[in-house]
Amino acid sequence: MSDGDPPAALPAHAMDQLRFIRRTMERAGAFTAIPGWGGVIMGLTALAAAALAGPPRNDDLRWFVIWLADALVAAVVAIVPIVRKARASGFPLGGTIARRFALASAPPLTAGVILTAVFARSDLLARLPGCWLLLYGVGLTTGGAFSVRVIPIMGLWFMALAVGAFVAPVSLGHFFMAAGFGGLHIIFGLLIARRYGG
Repeated sequence: MSDGDPPAALPAHAMDQLRFIRRTMERAGAFTAIPGWGGVIMGLTALAAAALAGPPRNDDLRWFVIWLADALVAAVVAIVPIVRKARASGFPLGGTIARRFALASAPPLTAGVILTAVFARSDLLARLPGCWLLLYGVGLTTGGAFSVRVIPIMGLWFMALAVGAFVAPVSLGHFFMAAGFGGLHIIFGLLIARRYGG
């Protein structure tokens, strides 16, 4: 019977609509301007920094300066695509969700800046990989509470790598930096670009 086909298709269509509505509601309450391709670029620059800097040592200012330079590059690479993605999608960067994301991320990242200065003055440069991975991961996890689910998951992976960096010999610190700031940014950046655009 020809009239039987539309009702059979209706449940599938209704389920598609419900999925669309659910995704729309999730995104309306989440900071979705996280740049996927920006994350990939950040990962590539981190891999280059790890190769160029080599293993961390307490007396190696060159290692420290290379990673600080990469952090500045990464900040620019992150901020510019966030602004572009927000404008393209009509997401208000001055809105409540964006502010909550920033306020939740800021304390651990600020702690990272303070502890970097403390570690540098205390001749503990070789221990910075664990510190940086841990506090960046905490920032992603806390800020990610106001973003899409993949962000806090990425933060937990950073924190797990930090534990490894603290337990492993300090001479392996650059491998943990490459795995976290390089590999995780690339993997999750591709995932974000695929699922959430840009």
